[in-house]
Amino acid sequence: MSHSLLPLSGTKNEIYRQLIPQLQELVRDEVNYIANLANITAALKSALGFFWVGFYLVDGPCLVLGPFQGELACTRIPFGKGVCGKAWQLGETIVVDDVTKFEGHIACSTKSLSEIVVPIIRNGKLIAVIDVDSEQIAAFDDIDRKYLTKVAALVARLPGL
Repeated sequence: MSHSLLPLSGTKNEIYRQLIPQLQELVRDEVNYIANLANITAALKSALGFFWVGFYLVDGPCLVLGPFQGELACTRIPFGKGVCGKAWQLGETIVVDDVTKFEGHIACSTKSLSEIVVPIIRNGKLIAVIDVDSEQIAAFDDIDRKYLTKVAALVARLPGL
């Protein structure tokens, strides 16, 4: 089945508000979580123009790279390391305005200047994270936190993940 985003416009808040129902529809009939994660990253990048957006999935002692949109990325991130590993360790969203000031930041790309990582939790257990990077300092705010948390909740309900 072919999908495309309906034209999205307005403020960042309005774009997210229009995007969330489209994401729900996009994954409604698909049971393969890789296909769903791939389409979600493509939709987020397309709608919001992120530099990099993707998923890291818990695999033993590491987060392993999942579907993403953007430049090449780090393949494995140990528990507690970098922004993704720290979000996994704490089980909470982390917003970093300037990654050069985040102790232990893992620089997959020197172009990335700010980052938000949102945990994906199913039945009280963190199973993955959404990682979004920007080429701008302080690109992420409470609007991103609010709506990416909604995306994380949608992903947590996907079959197979």
